[in-house]
Amino acid sequence: MRALWTGALSFGLINIPIRLFSATEDHGLSFNMLHKKDLSPIRFARICKVDGKEIPYEDIVKGYEYEKGDFVVLTDEDFKRADVRKTKLIDIVDFTYASEIDPILFEKPYYLEPGKGASKAYVILREALKKSKKVAIAKYVLHNREHIGVVMPHDNLLILDQLRYESEIRSPKSLDIPKEAMTTSKEVTMALKLIEHLTTHFKPKQYHDTYTEELQKIIDEKAHGKKPHKKGKEPKITDLQDIMGMLKKSLEKHHKKTA
Repeated sequence: MRALWTGALSFGLINIPIRLFSATEDHGLSFNMLHKKDLSPIRFARICKVDGKEIPYEDIVKGYEYEKGDFVVLTDEDFKRADVRKTKLIDIVDFTYASEIDPILFEKPYYLEPGKGASKAYVILREALKKSKKVAIAKYVLHNREHIGVVMPHDNLLILDQLRYESEIRSPKSLDIPKEAMTTSKEVTMALKLIEHLTTHFKPKQYHDTYTEELQKIIDEKAHGKKPHKKGKEPKITDLQDIMGMLKKSLEKHHKKTA
């Protein structure tokens, strides 16, 4: 793996040399845009709006429009100059319990690897977090933006889970969500039974992207001159006037599968 960022993890007066790696990777299919007439790949050009000419990448700079039509150009040095300390530091500012963090805030996980000579300090922080059953809240700059994240132990690793700012979470107040409805205790009891029968230990390896797998089959079939297999049936909307009956049928169906 290639490190995305190199700097230090600040814990009190201790700065632990750290390398940051993405903990996830995309396994989705990659598609190309083609000319319908001859199936030739197309490309998107960087065109100047004034003279209409294509601009090479090395002649492109970043600018901020502070007034209509007026821009301030920012260089790489300007981004560092904003706060050079923050660009090289994951700064732990608080400790808290993971249960206090709303799951909707979690955005992206990263692995943290200790740098040269930092193993002892890394392990001390990791074990202290494990024993305290707490997590660390940290601030850092990545991709020219300041983020907050949670530093926590994961087996022998320390991971940094990037959080969304609370201001980035949209309010659900405009949604038509019922506070209560006319339900019966029998309906709720039947729903609880179905939940109980479908409850199991979470095994992430058993879940995979079946939609992409089906799409890959279609691609393979078409690549070999075969007619793509028939598509499945679209799901039917449940008759919600008889929820009790549908819950019973769902329970019976599960019993037959496990029998």
